[in-house]
Amino acid sequence: MSRPPMIGVIACSGKIGPHTVQLSNDKYAEAVATAAEGLPVILPVFPALLDPAQIIASLDGLLFTGSPSNIEPHQYGGPPSPPGTEHDPARDNLALPLWRAAVEAGLPVLGICRGFQEMNVAFGGTLHQQLDGPGADHEPPSNEPVQEQYARTHALTVRPGGVLTRLGLKDVIEVNSVHGQGIARVGQGLRIEAVAEDGLVEGLSVEGSRAFALGVQWHPEWEVMENADYRAIFRAFGEACRARAEKDARRS
Repeated sequence: MSRPPMIGVIACSGKIGPHTVQLSNDKYAEAVATAAEGLPVILPVFPALLDPAQIIASLDGLLFTGSPSNIEPHQYGGPPSPPGTEHDPARDNLALPLWRAAVEAGLPVLGICRGFQEMNVAFGGTLHQQLDGPGADHEPPSNEPVQEQYARTHALTVRPGGVLTRLGLKDVIEVNSVHGQGIARVGQGLRIEAVAEDGLVEGLSVEGSRAFALGVQWHPEWEVMENADYRAIFRAFGEACRARAEKDARRS
């Protein structure tokens, strides 16, 4: 019996009292273990200690998760953030080069929310630091019950001929929306996969990638086993990671 693929789940840096800690929301690792049928490995954000090449050689796939923090604007040439904005420079300094290196190496990758925005910035794209005005219902996390925060709130149009179409997603789908920032300019070599009603890009893939390379603004990890379209994303990601593991096993 072959082993399950080892899938890195990138963490965030934070503090508990005086101690710096690594934080990882359970729902991401659970989605890897269930829908992707992989072995989740929490990846600490130690950019000075961990070499992207060593990470890639040790894993069969990478999941870039959502986070309460935002990418520091200097990473994409943006103006300083408003006062009080939460940042995680350690994660920026590991995740951005790791995105590029993983895609180049043909390691399967999936980005969600902040991880999706990291994908765009890693390939030279920019972000809206705050989404304002009428249109689709995009909003940052609030004090609502978590079930309400992650309820499906707006529609997306899936662009034909891309990764999401090949996964069997319908032309129009409803998704949850828990984000205060979004894509401004799309990065080089990225294909738009899905667009919200107000025109905001909510899905990207890497054109000509050697392996699964997808990012989405919404949260398909949420109750993934009860939502067929969310599950399809993780299942395809898991299959790509499994294929990578089997290929590496044959080489060894």
